[in-house]
Amino acid sequence: MDSACIDYKETGYFSQTISDYLENIPELRSFYSHRPDMKGFADLLESKKVIANRHTLVNVLTKQYEQNGLSTAYHAQSALENIKLLQADDTYTVTTGHQLNIFAGPLYFIYKIVTAIKLSRQLKEAFPDKNFVPVYWMASEDHDFAEINYTNIGGKKVHWWYEASGATGRINPETMRQALNQYKGALGIEKHAAELAEIVESAYTKFDKLADATRYLVNALFGQYGLVVIDADGHQFKQQFAPIMERDIMEQNSFKNISATNEQLHQLGVHIQVNPREINFFYLLDGLRERIVFESDNYQVLNSEISFSEAELKQEIKQHPERFSPNVVMRPLYQECILPNIAYVGGGAEVVYWLELKSNFDFYKVDFPILILRNSGLVIGKETASKISKMELAPADLFKSTDDIKNCWVKKHSKHTLSLTEEWRELSSVFEKIKLRAHKIDSTLVPSTDAVQARLKHAIDNLEKKLVKAEKINYHTRLEQVEHIKGDIFPKDSLQERTENFGLFYVKWGQHFIDELIRNFEPLDFKFTVLTE
Repeated sequence: MDSACIDYKETGYFSQTISDYLENIPELRSFYSHRPDMKGFADLLESKKVIANRHTLVNVLTKQYEQNGLSTAYHAQSALENIKLLQADDTYTVTTGHQLNIFAGPLYFIYKIVTAIKLSRQLKEAFPDKNFVPVYWMASEDHDFAEINYTNIGGKKVHWWYEASGATGRINPETMRQALNQYKGALGIEKHAAELAEIVESAYTKFDKLADATRYLVNALFGQYGLVVIDADGHQFKQQFAPIMERDIMEQNSFKNISATNEQLHQLGVHIQVNPREINFFYLLDGLRERIVFESDNYQVLNSEISFSEAELKQEIKQHPERFSPNVVMRPLYQECILPNIAYVGGGAEVVYWLELKSNFDFYKVDFPILILRNSGLVIGKETASKISKMELAPADLFKSTDDIKNCWVKKHSKHTLSLTEEWRELSSVFEKIKLRAHKIDSTLVPSTDAVQARLKHAIDNLEKKLVKAEKINYHTRLEQVEHIKGDIFPKDSLQERTENFGLFYVKWGQHFIDELIRNFEPLDFKFTVLTE
């Protein structure tokens, strides 16, 4: 594939806060630790204090892979080797995380993982005496089933119709047969369709938990690159986090720290992504994940009959830490407590919400990772690429609105001069003379001449639009191509990566598609990548 890169700003799809972060605006400097560059990594590695229990980490991960039947799987060998490496003090992780979207959800699910893999390789090149393991953190405790139970492939929505409650990672995918058949049908029968159909069939029929199914799917795609998949929903990991759990529930420190940070960010004009609660933990059982609140001197689990006194809650955390699930503001802290992590790869909204958290990390004396904006991409097939070439459109042009592209194209290719800029310059010169004359006669007439000039400018602009509109009719057939191009690469007027599933790209190119993403993505360049067949 050929690649072209453009600035995120040029796409119009990324927030000002993300631009400010990437451009190292001083006002944001106190909300993160080190810059997302090699110097930043060098500084962090020099001071990094790993608090994770490496022995527990390796044992639990090894057991998870064995239970998933991956201990002897060909695609899992590189991942298993990386798990062993985690035992060594000179090994660190580069982590990305996401919900358990069926069939890997939208493309950015894939892009997050590719970014983590590529960055791990680049860090190994920069620091050859150390090892770097890419990790996909499954949001297996998340309970927002409606956000993960569908995907869009080739313009078709594949939906898992099921009423679920509790942690999504514990849901049995046995009711997915209709969605599975629909997805496999959308893949068709050409090229690599059978290969991908076999992967998803095995993933969603051989396991009784969605977390295990997702691990199998992700490993089939990325295990050969050394990606390690972690499910943190378990006793041994939570046991390490238990002291912070207890303290935070009792003292509500995260609420105080993050609320204060959010107020500072708000003053800077940052759109706050998440707001903390007084207690930022859920109580977790099979089929239940409900907030814990403090009411009437007791800790109550909402929508249940479960409640604890302070002494009972401390005992419950001690005996069953796995029953306490961190919410969105505490999950990152949990992650950094059980992994020897140095970087987190996330989307734009994620990076912004991590900026809200540093004060809480500082409070609990946990190192804050380097925040990496995941790579974004646009994949253009040969047929669409041919249309783009014939229309002489540059990569940055593709992100403009359909009307803007058409207007620019017509002005560029018309045999007539459609711009009235020169004429307006001449009229402006005339108006300067009129204003001067009016001022000499009566200075109060100047605002009136300004008003006349403004009305005329408005009329000239409208006339120019009419000229362009008339010429667009003459090029109607050619301009239809713009609509076809936009419709193909921006489904539902959204970024392709936020809507389209990876499936049809895999059918077309197989594992070579992943290889090309890894080859072309540059995690520390922070550019939008346009990939053309």
